[in-house]
Amino acid sequence: MRSKLILLSVLLASCSGLSEPLLSPYKMDIRQGNYVTPEMREKVKIGMSKQQVRYVLGTPAINDAFHGNRWDYVYRFERGGKVIEKQNLTLYFEGDNLVRMDNGQAGQ
Repeated sequence: MRSKLILLSVLLASCSGLSEPLLSPYKMDIRQGNYVTPEMREKVKIGMSKQQVRYVLGTPAINDAFHGNRWDYVYRFERGGKVIEKQNLTLYFEGDNLVRMDNGQAGQ
């Protein structure tokens, strides 16, 4: 009986040292937002109308009612619960014309 208790204690102690569980749930790939390719970005030019920009890039992910002259194209890709890629493209309009673009990209 004593040897079984010692063996069980050793087995339990060895399992507690594992940093990752032996079995973990499957985490599917998650893609959210608008994926904007470099080719699409190159097609967008200062002075284009909102309609032209929407034709090239699609509908923005964020079109804030309080900032109607700002469009945000946001993309995020996660694999296994970890962020693989993030992209941000913010467009600023005056009236109907594009006046400024801010590119942001991280985590590839």
